[in-house]
Amino acid sequence: MSEARVERQQPASGATLLVLVGLGVAFALLVALLAAAKTHSGPVYGEANMLYAALVLYTGAAVLYMGYGVTGIERYVNAASLLTVLGFVANTAAVAHRWSVAGRPPFSNMYEMLLSFVWTLALLTLIAERAYKVKIIGSITLPIAVVSVILMQLLPSDVRPLVPALQSTWLQVHVTLAMLSYAACALSFALAMMFLIQDNMKTQAFQAITSAGMTAVYAAILFTRFHAGALGVTAYDLEAKSEVMVSRGHPLFLQIPDLGWLYLLVLLSALVPLVLYIVGQLKKDAAFFDAASKGMFVTLLLQVAGLAIFIARVKNGQYGSPEADGLYSTALPANPFLMAGMVGGIVGGLLYLLLLWRREGLQKMMPSADDLDRVTYKIICIAFPLLTLMIAAGAYWANQAWGSYWSWDPKETWAAITWLVYAGYLHMRITRGWKGRRAAWFAILGFAVVIFTFFGVTYLLPGLHAYAAG
Repeated sequence: MSEARVERQQPASGATLLVLVGLGVAFALLVALLAAAKTHSGPVYGEANMLYAALVLYTGAAVLYMGYGVTGIERYVNAASLLTVLGFVANTAAVAHRWSVAGRPPFSNMYEMLLSFVWTLALLTLIAERAYKVKIIGSITLPIAVVSVILMQLLPSDVRPLVPALQSTWLQVHVTLAMLSYAACALSFALAMMFLIQDNMKTQAFQAITSAGMTAVYAAILFTRFHAGALGVTAYDLEAKSEVMVSRGHPLFLQIPDLGWLYLLVLLSALVPLVLYIVGQLKKDAAFFDAASKGMFVTLLLQVAGLAIFIARVKNGQYGSPEADGLYSTALPANPFLMAGMVGGIVGGLLYLLLLWRREGLQKMMPSADDLDRVTYKIICIAFPLLTLMIAAGAYWANQAWGSYWSWDPKETWAAITWLVYAGYLHMRITRGWKGRRAAWFAILGFAVVIFTFFGVTYLLPGLHAYAAG
């Protein structure tokens, strides 16, 4: 009797989340449609509207993928796949419109490269889900896509003439290979993380990794932006829609009072679970692990509060600067990577909580550890030749543009490091038979280097590729 009751109740609970997500997606798309009709700012199928639709659809898909992870209800993953397909169609329309308006492929700056990266990641997610039966993979790849599209909303999106160095067919070849390889690396990262779950790596270890990642994010924010309790943000000219520059390559930084102390609190709260994990390992006491898990929940709440306060203060205030007199405005588009780091930390915390609460159920939804290990290897076997061709095409292009195949520009150096990591993965697997966790850690390390090469080098290390930030 009780089993029959559970069977009758499950479809109802499954329908509830589907209806809520469906209504949320429909409402968000309707608001965008009405706004476009009211402003007459361009065709409804224009790039901005299509990109917004892709963001809404990808977000709905991510929620349903995670809902599938929590409940195991099959209809959730089917609906998530449908939303991913619709988001991919909207993403494709955005790419096509951008290509049509610019008269060239969308590869010239960070905004356009992210547009292509998200398109490729969504495509590979759908392929992996169908070809390799990894239904839960979207719970990792779709949040990456959502964070990327949010970041795009903050980056300059104006179509600009290409600088002379970019006026080459080899740009299209080089960046196409880069986006394909980077998306494949992201997919291999997701598969490697799933392998570690299926290989019975302890949940406490995932907690320590997540805590370390959060700590690194907020340590980077404070290391670069903390000043006497204030948080540094970039000044922004609201009329010109551009950063206020002190000199070429040097933006004007403003100080938001006391916000730095809040982020110091978030940093310490992220560090506490990591310390508790280490102490628990040393003392072999599970009580420390339980305390660390509770600390992760507190850290997540503080991160959400910190993000909300950051948005409110950036959007509604003017602040002073030690570099200039008077008050200046700032804006969210002036601080894209601060936002991306904060949102990424929150997503990481949510994924950890999903694992904490539903580990056994998640393992039942995944392919076997051997299958995940094998698929990860296959994906990297695709990514590595693409990386190799990307570097070769870039070197040939560099010789045409600057008269040298290789100049040890930071982007070139880190692209080479990325190639070496994945070459190491393949070498150790083929010659030494490395499989399992060691191979998975290689794949995770490789994607971490990709992220730094893609984002960090562009904004932290000046060089010949500085144009990619614009």
